[in-house]
Amino acid sequence: MNINTDINILGSILDLNLINNVLQSQKVGASGNTVNLSNTKLKTTRSLQRYERAIKNTLVYFNNGEVSELFESIFFKDGLSENCLALLFFNASFNNDLLGYFNHNIFFPAFFGGRIAIKKDEIIACINDLKQSEDSVKEWSDSTIDVVARKYLALLEKFYLLEGGRNKTIRHKYIDDNQLILFLYWLIKIESKSNLLESKWLPYCFLDNETFIKQVLQKKYMKYINVVYTGDSMILKTLISYKDIYNELTKS
Repeated sequence: MNINTDINILGSILDLNLINNVLQSQKVGASGNTVNLSNTKLKTTRSLQRYERAIKNTLVYFNNGEVSELFESIFFKDGLSENCLALLFFNASFNNDLLGYFNHNIFFPAFFGGRIAIKKDEIIACINDLKQSEDSVKEWSDSTIDVVARKYLALLEKFYLLEGGRNKTIRHKYIDDNQLILFLYWLIKIESKSNLLESKWLPYCFLDNETFIKQVLQKKYMKYINVVYTGDSMILKTLISYKDIYNELTKS
């Protein structure tokens, strides 16, 4: 695993407009453009650089140009809407090994298990287990582990997956038609396996496997995707370009 502390930084963002500012600077300026400190609530350039680096490396780094086009089509139409934040959650989990590890071992088991809440102690225990196999985590102090645990929960709250104060509860998310299509378009591009039923990313659609299959096979989705399903294998192909699919989904 390639482990960094971006979770700590992103979980500390108080004003989501900072993400807006980074994205706008990337859109209108040359590559490498930075956000103006006066446009944020941060006090030092050094702090701004830390946040900007984490946002660019984990949230809005796209290793696929079509997924980047998909994200831009959502963001520059609706801003940081629920659809936009959902795609950022997928993308951040793909880019950040530690975030993906926590999701796989903590969040999704709790979500699909019908639990009400996730406790910080669960994340601390997960990190302590990870220390046994990951050299980069072995030197973490108890205080560092505590911070990472708290910031992970804070980050999930920013993605509207948790809610509440000190004791955060799970929002049992309902995925609508548009969000499912966006998830499928993302999944098709990031998954190397041709059989998508074998993908480790399936939990990110917030549906169990049986429900996922039933949903995808509905006729109303056939104008967006081509489906080949054999009972134990599913292969999907997109029918609309990544830069146009969101406008197609949301046109009145």
